[in-house]
Amino acid sequence: MDFETKANAPTPTDNIEFAQPTTTRKPLQLLRDTEALLRRPTVATLSPILPPKLSDRFQKTSSLADESFKELAEIDLNTISDFELRPARILVGLSLVGFGALMILVLLLYLNTLHPELSTVEKIRQYWYQYIWFVSLGVTGMFVLGREAMRPMPKRRK
Repeated sequence: MDFETKANAPTPTDNIEFAQPTTTRKPLQLLRDTEALLRRPTVATLSPILPPKLSDRFQKTSSLADESFKELAEIDLNTISDFELRPARILVGLSLVGFGALMILVLLLYLNTLHPELSTVEKIRQYWYQYIWFVSLGVTGMFVLGREAMRPMPKRRK
């Protein structure tokens, strides 16, 4: 008795070539087009339902979004240097540190006002998860700032 299974005729895998796009779009152009495809039907659907004043504001905001995304799509991401991104990275780091510190203060305020009956150990036991998240945000921001501080500056010409 033959217990070994015999495979059917081996089928070679076909190399299927996918059609290449005729024009490659930049990521910001793709974002602009995708956002517009989602926003325009939404605006067209909601405008008749809304009160006239709100509908006008809604449509003006939509046209402002069109203009803003049009300007963004013209940006060539390859021309942005590492040095030009430095202020944005510093702001992100400061935002993370500030948000983490603010949320720790909000958590302490919440615990002290709404749960004064809990001891310090009980507060830590029940809310350690939130505390760790907020501390982690602050530490992440400090890492971003530290990385920016250690990044070499381009030499300036005299």
